[in-house]
Amino acid sequence: MLKVGVFGVGHLGKFHLNNWKEIEGVKLVGFFDPHNETAQQVATDYDLKRFTDEEKLIDACDIIDIVVPTQEHYSLCMAAIRKGKHVFVEKPMAHTLQEAKDLVAMVQEAGIKLQVGHVERFNPAFVTIQKMQLNPMFIEVHRLAQFNPRGTEVSVILDLMIHDIDIILSIVKSSVKSISASGVAVLTDTPDIANVRIEFNNGCVANLTSSRISMKKMRKMRLFQKDSYIGVDFLNKKAEIIKIKQEDDVNVFAFDVDTPDGSKKTIAVANPVIEEGNAIKMELQSFYDAIINNTPTAVNEMDGYMAMEVAHQILGKIGNVTVLA
Repeated sequence: MLKVGVFGVGHLGKFHLNNWKEIEGVKLVGFFDPHNETAQQVATDYDLKRFTDEEKLIDACDIIDIVVPTQEHYSLCMAAIRKGKHVFVEKPMAHTLQEAKDLVAMVQEAGIKLQVGHVERFNPAFVTIQKMQLNPMFIEVHRLAQFNPRGTEVSVILDLMIHDIDIILSIVKSSVKSISASGVAVLTDTPDIANVRIEFNNGCVANLTSSRISMKKMRKMRLFQKDSYIGVDFLNKKAEIIKIKQEDDVNVFAFDVDTPDGSKKTIAVANPVIEEGNAIKMELQSFYDAIINNTPTAVNEMDGYMAMEVAHQILGKIGNVTVLA
């Protein structure tokens, strides 16, 4: 039985508490949260011990789950790693790139497991398309959200776009060649909307747009590769595939098109069945499994660092962000 302690039981932290309770082999021993009203309510609702000393909670656990503001990630991660505890930390893994680099070194030296909460890796729609052979040469992403003061301690790059940066780095097997970016601060002092172009050394190009001041929500990614187009709707958990029909393609809508050389090709359109799944529970379960089976975590410290490295390159390209008066 692995003992788990949760740091931060606000909006997202409560989701973590609910899902840890459903994972077999785990015992929630308590939580730490400095906000008295929230803490008292959680202690009552979950019948869970509130720790008022961070060190004592760390000492009482095998796993530390960090769901606090980004600025606090580093100190809590380091405190837990020094005590040999496994760490699940929400994205981004740290506030600065140097902090992330230090965490990577500490994790590897301590030999513990660390997983970063890039939850979209576990989105059922993305899990489904990963069963395909992915080799995109052009990627277009739109991630739009309505304004919420929660999370605005960091820019939209580190708040929203980092999800897509992580996913793109996981499927494009190439290093980054160049980045261009622009961003505007509208309601905060950091970019609230940004557009980014990432070029990879294998020729793949990714265009990303993220906004946290939209009137509607959207989380879509479109992948274009030889002989196929793949659309992923992370928000509605749907996927669409348009490709050259193969003999083994079944349950597809097919039609013929004329090609410039006068021949015909058969196009297949499919909407694969998306299995229902709770992405947060899936990521926490995968972390537990990695510890029990001594296997690599699904989103390890290097994945978290690489996503942050690209995000900070983007912020460097934006430079002195335009602030709308």
